[in-house]
Amino acid sequence: AIAAAGALVVLAAGCGGGSGSERSDAATTGASVTQATDVPSADLGAIKGYLLDQTAQLTGFTTQFKQDATRYYDLAKAANFDYAALWSDQAEVVGPLLAKMKKDWIAGNPLYERMEGIVAGTPSLATYDVIIDAGASGREDPANAVPFDLELSDGRVVRQPGNLYNITEGALWGTLPADVDEGVPTDLNGDGKTDFGEVLPDANFLVAAADTFDRYANELATKAEAWQPTASDALTALVVMSPTMSEYFNAWKVSRFVSGEEATGEAFNVVSRLSDITDIISGLEVIYDGIGPVIEQANAAQGQQTGRDLADLKAYVQKIYEQEQAGKQFTPEEADLLGSEAQERGSAIAGQVSQVAAELEIPIKQ
Repeated sequence: AIAAAGALVVLAAGCGGGSGSERSDAATTGASVTQATDVPSADLGAIKGYLLDQTAQLTGFTTQFKQDATRYYDLAKAANFDYAALWSDQAEVVGPLLAKMKKDWIAGNPLYERMEGIVAGTPSLATYDVIIDAGASGREDPANAVPFDLELSDGRVVRQPGNLYNITEGALWGTLPADVDEGVPTDLNGDGKTDFGEVLPDANFLVAAADTFDRYANELATKAEAWQPTASDALTALVVMSPTMSEYFNAWKVSRFVSGEEATGEAFNVVSRLSDITDIISGLEVIYDGIGPVIEQANAAQGQQTGRDLADLKAYVQKIYEQEQAGKQFTPEEADLLGSEAQERGSAIAGQVSQVAAELEIPIKQ
């Protein structure tokens, strides 16, 4: 299977997971570990600086997104939430506003993915990964659902609706489950038909989701500011996040990018999950750049190999993404094969890091 997967992609020169529930476990079971932050040769400050830059960009996005969602809500409220009347009377305002929100959402999508490796891989921060990007809805997976409800201004309460990227995507493009309120199908571009993504979102739901997104993004920024990274944090993030490839590829497989009109996924239908994976691995490379010298001190050959393997994994996924962008339509079967190869590569990286951590007697917090 791996040979077949490799044949599907022309790898870049030099190219040779854990599930969301496992990542959530890190948030709840990771005990406090005493570990000095000044391990020789570790550049942990650079890891934190990168995280703070990403959280600042994320809060910039969520602040603007909340403002636009509030404006949309005010327009809908003025129309007594009669969406046919809203579109009839305010199309010249509502259409551009929704187009802007979608454009901003797409631009804001990678802002968290680029720091997910740090947030999801650090037990003291990992709850925010569940809330913002990885948590399920209570309906689909009660054991790994997000720890919040949405209280809508019309009195409705949506219990554990799913993570904030997924529900804002679903609200804007109409991919929320029907029992939540997927929006009112509307011919937004006036071409005489209603295509994917052409909906007037439920204003009460959208503004509540945007407000909650902004609140938690700012909480994460505050927690990141207070975070004092350790060598244990950095190594733990690499071990936890490297073997998550099969989870990501499965989300890609059930999205519109692979399954088309037969897609069963409620998320990752607007930005390809492959793009997200490359952003996540980029964040892991930042972590490795900071902690790599420590690994190389313990085992120079192993440290260099791990760095190469991480770069090769990114190149492997990037090549698949480039083929998709060029128009190749992968099948679900191909997605499984490619995901198996990526998972094996990620698991190997995690094993290498775990081995070096044991040699250095630096605990992995899982």
